Amino acid sequence: MQVRLVRPNVSTLKTDVLVLLQAEGQKRPEMEVPLSAFYEAGEIKGKLLEFTLLHGVAGFAATRVLLAGSGKPEKLDSAAVGKLAAGAMRFLKGKGVSEVTFALDLDFANAANVAALAQGVLVGVWEPDQLKTEKGDSKPIDSVAIAIPGSADQGIETALEHGRIIGEALNLARDIAVEPPNALTPAALADRARAVAKESGLFIDVLDQDRMRQMGMGALLGVAQGSAEPPAMIVMQYRPEKATAEGHLGLIGKGVTFDTGGISIKPSEGMEKMKYDMAAGAAVIGAMQAIARLKPGVAVTGIVPAVENMPGSKAQRPGDIVKSLSGKTIEILNTDAEGRLILADAITYAKQLGCTHLVDAATLTGAIVVALGHTSSGVFTNNDALLDHWMAAGKAAGEKMWHMPLDDEYLEQLKTVYADLQNIGSRWGGACTAAMFLREFAGETPWVHVDVAGTAWLDDAKPSMAKGPTGIPLATFVSLAMDWK
Repeated sequence: MQVRLVRPNVSTLKTDVLVLLQAEGQKRPEMEVPLSAFYEAGEIKGKLLEFTLLHGVAGFAATRVLLAGSGKPEKLDSAAVGKLAAGAMRFLKGKGVSEVTFALDLDFANAANVAALAQGVLVGVWEPDQLKTEKGDSKPIDSVAIAIPGSADQGIETALEHGRIIGEALNLARDIAVEPPNALTPAALADRARAVAKESGLFIDVLDQDRMRQMGMGALLGVAQGSAEPPAMIVMQYRPEKATAEGHLGLIGKGVTFDTGGISIKPSEGMEKMKYDMAAGAAVIGAMQAIARLKPGVAVTGIVPAVENMPGSKAQRPGDIVKSLSGKTIEILNTDAEGRLILADAITYAKQLGCTHLVDAATLTGAIVVALGHTSSGVFTNNDALLDHWMAAGKAAGEKMWHMPLDDEYLEQLKTVYADLQNIGSRWGGACTAAMFLREFAGETPWVHVDVAGTAWLDDAKPSMAKGPTGIPLATFVSLAMDWK
């Protein structure tokens, strides 16, 4: 879909739908006369994501005008603008619209809002219907313009391109994450990463089962051994032509293409959602595409350990002990705590590749959903400076993060007489003990762990987003790299 900037007189702009922001508790001066009846009746309140579609509004050349509720003006940040844009696009679907123009008043025509608008319109049109043979006969929206005053900030063209790149990367990640597990095996996920790397000019290396066995990735291979599908360790590398920032950022995403739980098998109800257990891996692949296009000044390596966790005849058992790439031995108490096992070897490998700072993301624990619900991702760290950088990146990207504790006491739950660590603790503080397990492999390397089990997908569609994968924390990955110093 084309997204472009225009600088016309909004009232004379010819478009299928002109979108105007309607603040809560206020009236738009140019609409006060034609909409006086609506305002007096309280039908237009301006609450965020409240939409009113009007035909043939006097004084406007547009066929239709959409008043988009933008909420209280003091709360209208770029994240809200992006959500509003996505909501407007979803509201207009199926209404015979091919061209939409968003008009930004001068007070809001800044680079951050333009980027958020461009990202939001792309996020809003995405649907998880790639495999439907009948998609209806509704006319697609194929062109979006953002109308800004002629005196608006310079650099907005760059911001538009930035937002478009992030939006396309998010939809790529969502396309990958929504694929069914019979199609998206670990090998198929590696093929998708190869295609992205080729198109984006990234270096890629995919470690197969033999190479991982030779290297000693016993934690990952233990998870994979119950499946007929071989595992893959996907490594995508971006190197700036001229580095302007010190360090080497490693982004790691859990890539379990389907998770039955293994021998510790999950209940059948809802198991179909376990195709999303590679959503964080898809976010890393999408982030690497965006990073390659936006060209930050820091070296970035994206790593996706990809496996299928199945209860086959060769599956690992509770009671097994595996040796990780780091040399640490792990007693397996629950085979459904598999994500931390594959991430342990990925974290160690990232350090071997020279990464100086690490961020891993994973749909890791149900416990984080109990703690935070579906609003915020849980964040754990061994380094306050990296944490501050990550939290600032999340705020800039509009992805909500919440800092969780990682006190030494959680390590007590992972001690066992048979190995260096066991792979689960008690039922209490499960997200914290899972993060503590990963901290043992990060060691002294600055590291952040992001548990996105509650935020990586939506069980039901929202006004601004379709049901299915969200792409979180892709935008924060990219924001972190772009603002790296």
